[in-house]
Amino acid sequence: MSSMDRVEGSYLAPSLEHAMVSDAMRSEILTCPPDASLRAVARMMAAEHVHCAVVSDGGERGRGTAAWGIVSDMDLMRAAREDIDERTASWAAVSEFLSVAPSDPLERAVQKMIEHDVTHLVVVDPANDKAVGVLSTLDIAGVLAWGLA
Repeated sequence: MSSMDRVEGSYLAPSLEHAMVSDAMRSEILTCPPDASLRAVARMMAAEHVHCAVVSDGGERGRGTAAWGIVSDMDLMRAAREDIDERTASWAAVSEFLSVAPSDPLERAVQKMIEHDVTHLVVVDPANDKAVGVLSTLDIAGVLAWGLA
């Protein structure tokens, strides 16, 4: 018997059909300022073992002063031939990121990722318009692997 044969799902985790974004998202948000060098962003992402960082100037989203975006691992790969000490997070970040609410069905988030060909969504609380987490394709893979309820 291989280790793959012994892996079973969890009857405590919901299946994709029953899951909400809050069931799969990570509540930790790795952030960086817009003027952070891409080398600094790469170091943060590597140290935390994550595939994206949310770029924020510290202001509140939706108030007109915050610069929001995402620097993904693929953004870093595209910038690899540039001078990553001179290039900044705001240079590499997606200008407008996609978001979902914690209460959205996970299937809706999956569809949004597919339609827009992205691997991360920022989870925003609609009550206060603040980021509360990040949802990645790996988080969804966990639901597919373990969710049986």
